[in-house]
Amino acid sequence: MAPLLVGITIVCFVVIHLAPGSPTDLQTDLNPRVSAEAKAVGKLATLDLGESFSPDHRPVIDKILERIPITIIINILSMILIILVAIPIGVLSAVRQNSLFDKVTAVFVFIGFAMPTFWLALLLMILFGVHLGWLPISGIRSLNYEYLPPFAAFIDLLKHLILPVLLSAFGGLAGLSRYMRSNMLEVIRQDYITTARAKGLSERVVIYKHALRNALLPVITILGLSVPGLIGGSVIFETIFAIPGMGQLFYMSVMSRDYPVVMGILFIGAVLTLIGNLIADLSYAVADPRIRIA
Repeated sequence: MAPLLVGITIVCFVVIHLAPGSPTDLQTDLNPRVSAEAKAVGKLATLDLGESFSPDHRPVIDKILERIPITIIINILSMILIILVAIPIGVLSAVRQNSLFDKVTAVFVFIGFAMPTFWLALLLMILFGVHLGWLPISGIRSLNYEYLPPFAAFIDLLKHLILPVLLSAFGGLAGLSRYMRSNMLEVIRQDYITTARAKGLSERVVIYKHALRNALLPVITILGLSVPGLIGGSVIFETIFAIPGMGQLFYMSVMSRDYPVVMGILFIGAVLTLIGNLIADLSYAVADPRIRIA
């Protein structure tokens, strides 16, 4: 993980500096008295994340720590939703192959793959926020949040999270359910599944005890690799819903060429991605006893 993190950091640093523009453009482009030499910005690489180029000059780590909790909460809730919904759908689709349920979920998957996230977000905002008035369409809490009793404050926060979490999980639900279906179809055709049925084991035990654990291994890999996608998707839905999270901060920093903040967020994203892959590796041993023995 350590050398991989160093490599990711170097690549990110090079890529963001290949983008046109610089952090001094906004202050110098309209000032004819500023020379090219005055526009040059240089700083040695340090182990800390440095200070932001924005007017407040706050430490990058402070700006990230303010915003990362809500981003992590949304992504964790999205991942839980994906696991709780996609895996059962995939298993049932495989067990009931070519049934009405399987065909309906196939249509759902194609819609999930084809529908742009930002477009779906706008539709849901119009439906549930504007026309029905059931859910808020921006921010993470209401203006009177501080004056609400604890339970009402919790409900208010929950309402603000519903649309972002659904949007964040929508694409993953579609993809993971198909992967789960494909893996289950492959596993239930194996000889040891036929043997388990021949021994008189119930279909529930055969499917959920013997077949499911083996079918989960490729899905665990996909879940570990989906962490970067969830973090990247935060940029979209946090911008759309005006959520003060890490994704919104990343977008604003890119637009203003705030390189220290961009590098800091990319670094944190790389760390979270590597942690996701590590959790996936450890989950292999939980799902498959043979890996623990090896």
